[in-house]
Amino acid sequence: MAVEDIYTKDGTTDYRNNPANKKKTGTWKACPYILGNECCERLAYYGINTNLVNYLKNQLNQRNVQAVNNVTNWSGTCYVMPLLGAFLADAYLGRYWTIASFSIIYVFGMTLLTLSASVHGLKPLCDDKNACHPTGSQTAVFFIGLYLIALGTGGIKPCVSSFGADQFDDSDEEEKKKKSSFFNWFYFSINIGALIASSVLVWIQTNVGWGWGFGIPAVAMTIAVVSFFSGTRLYRNQRPGGSPLARICQVIVASLRKSRIKVPNDKSLLYETTYEESVVKGSRKLDHTEQLSFFDKAAVETPAARVKGVVSLWRLCTVTQVEELKSIIRLLPIWATGIIFSAVYSQMGTLFVLQGNTMDLHMGKSFEIPSASLSLFDTISVIFWVPVYDRVIVPLARKFTGHKNGFTQLQRMAVGLVISIFAMLAAGTLELVRLGEVRKHNYYEMKHIPMSIFWQVPQYFIIGCAEVFTFIGQLEFFYEQAPDAMRSLCSALSLTTAALGNYLSTFLVNVVTDVSTKHGRPGWIPDNLNYGHLHYFFWLLAALSVLNLGAYLLVARWYTYKIAVLSIH
Repeated sequence: MAVEDIYTKDGTTDYRNNPANKKKTGTWKACPYILGNECCERLAYYGINTNLVNYLKNQLNQRNVQAVNNVTNWSGTCYVMPLLGAFLADAYLGRYWTIASFSIIYVFGMTLLTLSASVHGLKPLCDDKNACHPTGSQTAVFFIGLYLIALGTGGIKPCVSSFGADQFDDSDEEEKKKKSSFFNWFYFSINIGALIASSVLVWIQTNVGWGWGFGIPAVAMTIAVVSFFSGTRLYRNQRPGGSPLARICQVIVASLRKSRIKVPNDKSLLYETTYEESVVKGSRKLDHTEQLSFFDKAAVETPAARVKGVVSLWRLCTVTQVEELKSIIRLLPIWATGIIFSAVYSQMGTLFVLQGNTMDLHMGKSFEIPSASLSLFDTISVIFWVPVYDRVIVPLARKFTGHKNGFTQLQRMAVGLVISIFAMLAAGTLELVRLGEVRKHNYYEMKHIPMSIFWQVPQYFIIGCAEVFTFIGQLEFFYEQAPDAMRSLCSALSLTTAALGNYLSTFLVNVVTDVSTKHGRPGWIPDNLNYGHLHYFFWLLAALSVLNLGAYLLVARWYTYKIAVLSIH
């Protein structure tokens, strides 16, 4: 299977020598295969993640806090592994082959997970009272499959959105306009997969069985792989630019070696190649910026920087290399403010589900909706808001701001952070009302109190709205502000906010459990939530979100956008 690999010197597909090639590849012609891949992969992922806390509780016999922590730890790992995949994509394999190879690992993980829930001897035995008793080896097989999936996501998550954006040529104004819209529809496709997972799959897992409930996501992941390979001849690919970590280290080492050297006032004296293309494969040259001037020392030419006329890469770096490092450093404060938002978002798969378990699950007289299925309202919210944002809000905002995209990416993320605060306030208020009903009618030992689970809809819908602003804005921001040859790495960096958000949630749950259960008290999050104070935890996240918003507004105000010297043709 041939991949389109005709490149210019800077690593992009060659349009200049073969203009007809541009018409045959890329743009929206290639995107349906990428969006189809993402839709099916997300269906597989959310088919596992959405109801995982109930599987751990009911099939693996884990307690509330242990199950919640296992879910957030696994979710966190799914968002840390992209650092590995991104490094391999940018340095060695390229985005196409990274997605392809890690997808195979993903399918193996899904297959093993399905076997652990359906094959006799691998699935836990349950008694007449539905109490399950898994052996150590059964639990081990399940978690091996689960973490193979986490490894598989590591090569897909950081590359797919960037690979899709690569199909649009930055030097073509018409294509560049379409790229911003691509990120909206990319996120839309994610939520189509999530919608099916949170409705159909959760119902199957709850009412038919976990073998089918995990087997269907495994089939979906296989379809994702087929969809991706089907578009191979239409893709535009960029060559890997070499190890981004090596280039970063070279700038740091060269700067430290010349720490006592003064940077010239005339920045044109700083070292840069005389060629039109950057020394970094697949990257445009970057213009010099004044911030973080210490690293400019790496681009100051000295006699020791050349050995027999050849530049020593650990003693002299180009301005573009220096600006790559500066770009990464400037992204870090914005990146850090995404962690609290991700902690808020992670509650949908854990504490929102446990809260829903305590409420009336009936929809009509006989049908019961699984509590994890309420996340479909988050998905419905996203599916509603994406086209509204793209077709209504952006044109309207453009009239007031004059910005081609309506809002800058930083403004868009700020709106999402504000909205997320109200999601936690809504969840906390509902829990306060629910506990009031428990106390008023002495429902403490009742498994499902007579209060409809659909009172949870507002908190899911609000989070969905916040996602459209923050997560999509973050996707586009990290792609646009990343150096050209570090786009997978920066996409992975943005995803690690989700990882750290999940780990932060685990940490907070452990801390509040340790503190609130002293002296024999039931604590904030006991196994029977009717005795707990779950609303305190939601309000804690709301307070942290307010502080985080203040920090974000400060760092966003001082952010300097990167400037490319010339566009890639």
